Amino acid sequence: MNLEEYSGCDATALADLVRRGEVTAGELAACAMAGVETVNGTLNAVVEAFGARAEALAADATVPPGPFGGVPTMLKDLFHGEAGTLCENGSRLSSGWVARSDSEFTARIRASGLVNLGRTTTSEFGLMGTTETLAVGATCSPWSASHMAGGSSGGSAAAVGAGIIPVASASDGGGSIRIPASACGVVGLKPSRGRVTWAPQVGEALHGWAVHFMVSRSVRDAAGLLDCLSGPAAGDPFVIAPPERPYRAEVGAPVGRLRIGWCTDPWSGDGADPEVAAATEATATLLAELGHEVSTTSPTFAWDPFLQAMTDVWGADLASMIDGFAPALEREANSDTLEGPTLEAVEYGRRVSGVQILQAGDRVNMLARILGDYFAGHDVLLTPTLGRLVAPLGTYDPTERVGLRELFATWAPWESFLPVFNATGLPAITLPLHWSAGGLPIGMQFVSGFGNESLLLRLASQLEEALPWSGRRPSLHISTAESGSLDVR
Repeated sequence: MNLEEYSGCDATALADLVRRGEVTAGELAACAMAGVETVNGTLNAVVEAFGARAEALAADATVPPGPFGGVPTMLKDLFHGEAGTLCENGSRLSSGWVARSDSEFTARIRASGLVNLGRTTTSEFGLMGTTETLAVGATCSPWSASHMAGGSSGGSAAAVGAGIIPVASASDGGGSIRIPASACGVVGLKPSRGRVTWAPQVGEALHGWAVHFMVSRSVRDAAGLLDCLSGPAAGDPFVIAPPERPYRAEVGAPVGRLRIGWCTDPWSGDGADPEVAAATEATATLLAELGHEVSTTSPTFAWDPFLQAMTDVWGADLASMIDGFAPALEREANSDTLEGPTLEAVEYGRRVSGVQILQAGDRVNMLARILGDYFAGHDVLLTPTLGRLVAPLGTYDPTERVGLRELFATWAPWESFLPVFNATGLPAITLPLHWSAGGLPIGMQFVSGFGNESLLLRLASQLEEALPWSGRRPSLHISTAESGSLDVR
């Protein structure tokens, strides 16, 4: 199998080839390692590739059990939960730290048959929507070496978009799955709160705002992965209702006539980007042509109170995490170990009171009621994933001391369509449906009511068929790299 053949398959197709004996897990691992070698020097998406694991797979003909048996993946290097491996969280503070125990998430990835072959880059402790760190450097989009891959799951999305691996782990506390998925032209599903457990280390991460899952190149992979990774674990704070049937059964299933609202103006009050707005309108037109009832409607809420709630929740959580983590490392959280914006966020978070956190919860509750009313009358909301085209590298300066609220406000024109669904726990998916005149991907976000991933996957599957993206290749891709014809058999 050469790199073009390997990167032309999604995880479902690769697993099928392994089951049929047409390729081995060792050969797929060799392709992934060759992919790292060809593009990672420019992409900077992989912090560490596990070459020894790839070699071990080559020496063992056993097919790993599970629906994705033998398929390569990588884990986002942010408290990834694989015991015995380095976990440096995109930060100098964490340099050399080794994870001590497995998470349930990582155990389920392993049980699905996926084989972890490395760590992918992340923004420092997941704070930023771009992956440009003092610890590891900048990760670019596979579509442009001068534009960001997004964050905080930038390395995972870039590695998948460039063909190194078909799927990779990701997490999302304010857009961190959807931002990089949009920037790198891949599929990014943010499940509902509680759909994928954080056990055993965490009950509700980031006060319930954060979820973890994976990025992929196909909708069927996203559906199959959700089947493998979802479900409660002992001690979870609550149990979300399970789907009526496997998520994989939603792919290609009849969608019906949906009531879909759409909007283009960022909720922060900034004006719409013309190319992004045009792409969103084109998507709305396509949805109408597919038989859906489409209208220009949007939830209405005040942005500034939400921005303050987000600032308080994120600041307090980051301060609590780092002030608990740094002593265990026998290091101090200061300008030598943290980026400027991260340190500002920690210092702000130390000042957040319990009253402020309760007030933030009240604001989020009111927003949840507004969105609940909206989805009582609509099945789906369509927005741009990012309110602006993908930002150039260097827009974020990791050395600058900027306050947390100002930082969030600065990035709101790009990101304001995203964190409201973290706060309220609703499911959302971004699909790579459009590209700009300059060749940058423009993701479209689809949101539905709580627990309604099944509907989103049905609609996503319909759109993948109507406006397919699998044949698109970015400039930084293992199939077009100089050694792309390498045969690893």
